[in-house]
Amino acid sequence: MKNETQLQIELNEDIAEGTYANLAVIAHSTSEFVFDFVRMMPGVAKAKVKSRIVMTPEHAKRLLAALQDNIMKYEGQFGEIRMPELGGRMPVPMFKGEA
Repeated sequence: MKNETQLQIELNEDIAEGTYANLAVIAHSTSEFVFDFVRMMPGVAKAKVKSRIVMTPEHAKRLLAALQDNIMKYEGQFGEIRMPELGGRMPVPMFKGEA
């Protein structure tokens, strides 16, 4: 018999509410990826970072795989996610850069 340990994840009420973001800024160094989640408001030139997540490159790649898997399942159930384009570019970009 295998001795498997089940991970128990606790979700506090304040975290369970979530934080809305409509822009992600991604930066990286040799040892980490930094994800800044931002909420932009129409007509406002200034936006605030609402959440920052820092992870290792290995965990960032695991996140990418999990996100790809979930998008594939979502589209299988609800149809293709359509991406509005503006001159071949996204109207609200996902920025990426180096830390």
